[in-house]
Amino acid sequence: MKKILFFQFLISSFFLHAQQVLPEVERAKVVDEILEERFNKLLPELMDKTSIDMWVLISREYNEDPVLKTMLPSTWLNARRRTILVFYRNKAKGTIEKLAVARYNVGRSIQSAWDKEKEPNQWKRLVELIEERNPKTIALNFSNDHNIADGLDKTDYDEFMSNLPKKYHSKVSSAEQLAVRWIETRTPREMVIYNQLVDITHDIIAEAFSEKVITPGITTTTEVEWWMRQKVTDLGLETWFHPTVDVQRTSEELVGHLYSFSGRPDDLIIQPGDLLHCDFGITYLRLNTDCQELAYVLRPNEKEAPSFLINGLKDGNRVQDFLTKNMVTGRTGNEILAKSLQEAKAVGLRPAIYTHPLGTYGHSAGTTIGMWDSQGGVMKDDGENYPLNPNTVYAIELNTTINIPEWKRDIRIMLEEAGFYGEDGFRYVNGRQTELLLIPRVKKHLGE
Repeated sequence: MKKILFFQFLISSFFLHAQQVLPEVERAKVVDEILEERFNKLLPELMDKTSIDMWVLISREYNEDPVLKTMLPSTWLNARRRTILVFYRNKAKGTIEKLAVARYNVGRSIQSAWDKEKEPNQWKRLVELIEERNPKTIALNFSNDHNIADGLDKTDYDEFMSNLPKKYHSKVSSAEQLAVRWIETRTPREMVIYNQLVDITHDIIAEAFSEKVITPGITTTTEVEWWMRQKVTDLGLETWFHPTVDVQRTSEELVGHLYSFSGRPDDLIIQPGDLLHCDFGITYLRLNTDCQELAYVLRPNEKEAPSFLINGLKDGNRVQDFLTKNMVTGRTGNEILAKSLQEAKAVGLRPAIYTHPLGTYGHSAGTTIGMWDSQGGVMKDDGENYPLNPNTVYAIELNTTINIPEWKRDIRIMLEEAGFYGEDGFRYVNGRQTELLLIPRVKKHLGE
């Protein structure tokens, strides 16, 4: 019966891509298996590396700590009432306890450690668990510099501190480093899945930027955006931001349209000779993609894009190369940014780099390598002090400005691709764009 439902799902979703999108029940199985692996294998390593032996996460329903939310099982869409999780690592014994001060287990991995009939007060039961283990550190999710690691609200913090015996107050510290490492670090199995996510993303962009969707002179940029959004819904997926599609063209053809990097005209009719750009990402199996690609709309009798656009894309790829070769373990985002910009400018390029962590969240936790409006570096911990760590994913997001005499203007070659930084260095998760997509696709005819 399960197999029949699975194939019915595939048919009903009219899925035309190489990767299969799983039905909900299969997704839940994968999500829970990955969570179990992360709790039992990854979390102990991260607690040891950050010298934290007890991590306490507290959230109330519909006001979830963004880290705790990533720890909920597939059937929990929100925390329940007040959910308190306690992770205790005994490195000497090689054990990790995963406890919930809740009336029920939190999935398969986190066991309930509270019998309300024996101890009605949830906070007192939490204190009992702390006293029984007497940890060296009690790490809570508060942080000045990493928003995702700052999920403990004031009410719960005040309640916790008022119930915690004063002899333990000096042990309370920020879980910032552990929280960021938990969010940013990907397991080998997650990276296999990530390749599939990016492949699906590339497929949707390729279809959106084709004659199947775009009829030059008729189709608007807004219509393509909503086609992409609908395609995501039809496939049973989600997106973490609304897609955008914009146009760059000759200065004469842009008369009457205000266009800048931070603002673009809406509902522009796509014409032959346009350079199209999209920004698009999906959410699937609790991971996110973020991708920007380019397409050219052929003029009559054209079989390829103009050489200045082909060469412009090559320049964009060169900026990518300067950035990714400078991604070295231990370097901060600001260090990577400064070195990459300097080297790219030295060969005559006009780059801007604004690469961000990608993974459990679209704009995720980790080191930030520039922002589009902060090319001198990010003056906060995630770019200034936080180092690049292995087994992390980034949206390699950047642009280079090129001058096109034929168009009498500058344009930006804007690119974004998911990249993985591992123990052996950098690689793209599912390749990168090195050729412009063409609308319509050029077909070879007999006799040519």
